[in-house]
Amino acid sequence: MTAARPTDDATRVGGESLASSTRAPSQEPSREPGGEPGPELLRALVEASGEGVVLCDPAGVVVMLNAAAARMAPEVTVGRPAASGGAGALFDRGCPEGDSREAAHGPRRLRVRREAFGVSHHAWYLRDVTAESARTDALLAERGRTRFLAEAGPRLSASLNTRRCARATVELAVPFLADTAMVVLPPAGRRQAAWLRASAANRFLEEGAISTATTVQVPGLAEALAGFPPVPSRWLDPGQVPQWLLPEGFGRAGHLLVTPLPGNGVAAGALVLARREDGEPFDEEAETLVRVFAARAGTAISAAALYQEQSATNAILTSGLLPPELPELPGVRLAGSLRAAQQAGLIGGDFYDVYLPGSHPGEEALVVLGDVCGKGARAAVLAGQVRQSLRTLLLLEERPERLVPLLNRSLLASSSPNPYVTLALGALRTAPDGHVRLELAVAGHPSPLILRRDGTVQEVSARGSLLGALKTTVLTPATVDLAPGEVCLFYSDGITEAFGGPSGKEMYGTQRLKNALSTCLGMPVSAVVERLEQISTDWLAGTTQDDRALLAVQAEPAR
Repeated sequence: MTAARPTDDATRVGGESLASSTRAPSQEPSREPGGEPGPELLRALVEASGEGVVLCDPAGVVVMLNAAAARMAPEVTVGRPAASGGAGALFDRGCPEGDSREAAHGPRRLRVRREAFGVSHHAWYLRDVTAESARTDALLAERGRTRFLAEAGPRLSASLNTRRCARATVELAVPFLADTAMVVLPPAGRRQAAWLRASAANRFLEEGAISTATTVQVPGLAEALAGFPPVPSRWLDPGQVPQWLLPEGFGRAGHLLVTPLPGNGVAAGALVLARREDGEPFDEEAETLVRVFAARAGTAISAAALYQEQSATNAILTSGLLPPELPELPGVRLAGSLRAAQQAGLIGGDFYDVYLPGSHPGEEALVVLGDVCGKGARAAVLAGQVRQSLRTLLLLEERPERLVPLLNRSLLASSSPNPYVTLALGALRTAPDGHVRLELAVAGHPSPLILRRDGTVQEVSARGSLLGALKTTVLTPATVDLAPGEVCLFYSDGITEAFGGPSGKEMYGTQRLKNALSTCLGMPVSAVVERLEQISTDWLAGTTQDDRALLAVQAEPAR
């Protein structure tokens, strides 16, 4: 394009006219007498510029523009104000000189700079940055998507609770992915499917349940819950979205996207995203991002569901391995404490139990505290087998010294790799005078201690061999009489063989336990167990060692 010549001699740069109708082009000097460039030189300079140039007079009227400016802003013409014809956003006369700014102009994005030209004129320099801006926007968008996924990972994996994972999913999705987001969890055989919803306009999380028949009302939801691949958003009609899917006051949905949450072989749920009518549609990049996010959310929800299922199964299996709730016996008070080794969790090889007497007169209650070989779940299973075996053998024999050989035969016939057990048994019967008689049998276990009314502590003389190792059992039973208020303490070797103290290398020993028990005179039986447990814990000073068990039997104190 050839730069147009102004026809008004009053239009000047530096006080001189830019063009003269009386001067032949061949005779035009390259510079005006005042030192300013002449019209021909000025036109050559403008056309040679790598930018679009629009030269305006003090009133903002265009006096010259080059071909590049005409391509970028075709509505700009010589003799008219630059800001006319829809170009006002480009040529803002309030823009400070030298400042650069960007503005959208039709399909282009232009960078505009205003500079002084001569004494009173000014020039606008235009540069097409559409491609550059698109690359920058794409880079920023990709960084945003990467940052979103990076932040989503830790939040999704922070919990092993399905509801919390679903909550994190919808909270992350809004508002980055959509104006409202809903996670629908699979019915899992039930007729109701739980859902959680978050929206940009409501800071409170909503949740509820829908019937499986209702899921077909949402385009693509039933298929997503079944694990079918997602369909493009443009295939889904947002006009078919039921009102219950959207939060109150949301209005009509303009764009809808439904995708499954991939799980462990089956869908862990479905993610439903909706944008308002004035929002941007889900393009290919947005759908790809949603699928990646849904895969991560589905993995987290699936892992949480599997963990909860396994936890429920473990709770059922271990419920029979946990210490029982001690019953109430006439004339007798009981208290117990069981602490598994820290690395073993809640269950271990130490155990205690109380077997109530039958309905026949003369039958006695039986208390037992034992220790099986090993720690953790394997030892706890063997302990559970021993407890169940005792319960069964009590149908045949109630006397401790006869019951122990039967249990030994049962252990020798067991398929367990190391069925070694130590225990102390006591059959107790109350007398009319408030005394409690204990018939004791000990098999490879520390003998019980007796706290008398005068504060002395005695060790029961009962002894016996380890169970599950030899065919023949050697027992020395003993009988103990407890006066009102006196205590018989059963304990495991995890108490006396604990290493700790000031050096951390000193064994607690039986004598320290006797001394500690003597300080419990006059205490309720529950306080006795609590105090001894605390002393043992203090001795260990937080170190991890063996299981520890205490079971105290007290003849009810006289009133």
